[in-house]
Amino acid sequence: MKEIYYTYNNEAIASCILILVLQKIKAIDTARLFLILPFLFDDRIVKQLQVNNISDLEHFISDKPRLFSAFNKRFLNLMPVTINSLMLLKKSNQVNIEREITCNSKLKLENSDFGERFNKITKVLPKFVSMLEEHSTTNLYHILKIQL
Repeated sequence: MKEIYYTYNNEAIASCILILVLQKIKAIDTARLFLILPFLFDDRIVKQLQVNNISDLEHFISDKPRLFSAFNKRFLNLMPVTINSLMLLKKSNQVNIEREITCNSKLKLENSDFGERFNKITKVLPKFVSMLEEHSTTNLYHILKIQL
């Protein structure tokens, strides 16, 4: 099962998603960056963001607790994919990693046709980014019950 999980959630799509998020928010702290893939690589969460008018993260979690019951496990499982993607982006000069991670990329990925899954994720990005921006990183880790 792990092999399928890492094929489905690979560094190529992860790198593209991270670039798109960074292009929208300009800069992000490393701890917050690690929350992106566990959200956006869960097809059920993406579907809920597509079909429902969700604007508040805490409300979303309380309304759909089953979607977040394994969030910490996804967080830990996707940590290597996030690190590998970040290193690929750094080595290809797409991002700077200093106090915060910033985007250098001039790639226009938003209207790229990288498949149905990628397209669904890109459609929910504005909603996802606005939900994350409402909370501090510490609060996000608390709300999502992240345990390291």
